[in-house]
Amino acid sequence: MAEGKIGRIIFSKIKTGEDLIEAIKEKAEKCGVKAGLLIVIGTLENATLGYYKGGEYKYIRIDEPLEIASCMGNIAVEENGETAIHVHIVVTTNEGKAFGGHLMNGSRVGATAELVIIEALDVNLKRAFDETTKLKLLNLE
Repeated sequence: MAEGKIGRIIFSKIKTGEDLIEAIKEKAEKCGVKAGLLIVIGTLENATLGYYKGGEYKYIRIDEPLEIASCMGNIAVEENGETAIHVHIVVTTNEGKAFGGHLMNGSRVGATAELVIIEALDVNLKRAFDETTKLKLLNLE
């Protein structure tokens, strides 16, 4: 377990056509956020979602306009010092069909996306490769 304090609360808009994951990472790095929580509302032009099964990721590609029904994640630092963005998302089609999973690169913002970052201070959030799961897990030690 790790405990920190709330720092800044950062509000930002992400433009149409931008890769959502890359835009979140860029905003976090620009603001110097090394640890935090994130929330996104808005729309996507398309989405690539991943889910972990049997030691590897499987992917779902959705090539139609989508509403972001829920999108949250965290910001940490990888072993190599890179910013690590981990996001889970639920999107819906215009017929209300829902898809959820791990947000992957290639998911493009539709009309708009609104990002809120809640910065965590005095806490060291790192992602490290775990041999058992083959995932980069949050290491709180």
